[in-house]
Amino acid sequence: MSDIAIVGGGVIGLAIASRLVDRGADVTVFDGGDEGAWHVAAGMLAPGGESEHEDPRLIRLFERSAELWPGFAAGLGVDVGYDDTGTLGLAMTADDVAERSRLWTGQQLPLLRPSQLRELEPALSPRVRLGALARAERQVDPRKVVAALRDRLGSRIVAKRVDSLSDIEARTVVVAAGCGTAPLTGLPVRPVKGQVLRLRGEPGLLRHVLDAAVDGREVYLVPRADGEIVVGATQEERTDRLITAGGVHELLRAALDLVPALAEFELTETTVGHRPGSPDNAPLLGRLDERVIVAAGHFRNGILLTPVTAELIADLVLTGEADPTLADFSPRRF
Repeated sequence: MSDIAIVGGGVIGLAIASRLVDRGADVTVFDGGDEGAWHVAAGMLAPGGESEHEDPRLIRLFERSAELWPGFAAGLGVDVGYDDTGTLGLAMTADDVAERSRLWTGQQLPLLRPSQLRELEPALSPRVRLGALARAERQVDPRKVVAALRDRLGSRIVAKRVDSLSDIEARTVVVAAGCGTAPLTGLPVRPVKGQVLRLRGEPGLLRHVLDAAVDGREVYLVPRADGEIVVGATQEERTDRLITAGGVHELLRAALDLVPALAEFELTETTVGHRPGSPDNAPLLGRLDERVIVAAGHFRNGILLTPVTAELIADLVLTGEADPTLADFSPRRF
């Protein structure tokens, strides 16, 4: 019998386990084998990316976690694709400009004209009208992060699907099962479908993460050092795992309109995943009852919120004292 059991072998559960192990705790991670939202996530670390639409308390959590990311990435001891080049926001049409310029002005980002944008990214379409560079935004490769965490935890990870928390013998149980949290706890965590593409070509076509509005369609392009470019993502209130012609077409059309040279890249992967959303799209963090603690419902921000979630939940498990921040995200609010 372990002192602490963690249900969920995705990036959140593994990061919590790693933090606990670093502090001397006896931990077992139960991994059901399903690839969670991390497997399709692009790894954009953008704490202010949608700030005009988010609760200020959630923005503060984003910012706190973003500050932790450099140390968290370095502490993994291997290259996990952490990159601090920044994100280039882009707008293609007049309507796109009207929508995005409000956001950029609110973030106090200087607006960049087409000539300035193509100095930063020569491959951009000449149709791009306006943009802004968010230098503080970062990216990381979630698949490399999960691989590094799994290597660190080794035999503490047990391949087992947990159908009931009563089956687990442990003093404390942390449920970090993504969309699988709902059947275990009764909490309202819903799956939000996202389709993502991966392209591959010669490295260096893009220097920055691109986050764009293209004729009213939202698209992001995340370049990796090895020539891979992640293109995403649809957002669908659906539970199926179908990769649809419409979803792929929507993403490819927006990506090629933005960067025409991508037409020569190889389409190497089409993937679908489900983001774990809550009714207010904020995470569920904290104690559910005397034995069970929850870390789920991170929606589109699971990768960004990984370090702060690991820190807050590990402290709660080991000290029994909840950081005041957790009051805003208690799973008992529903």
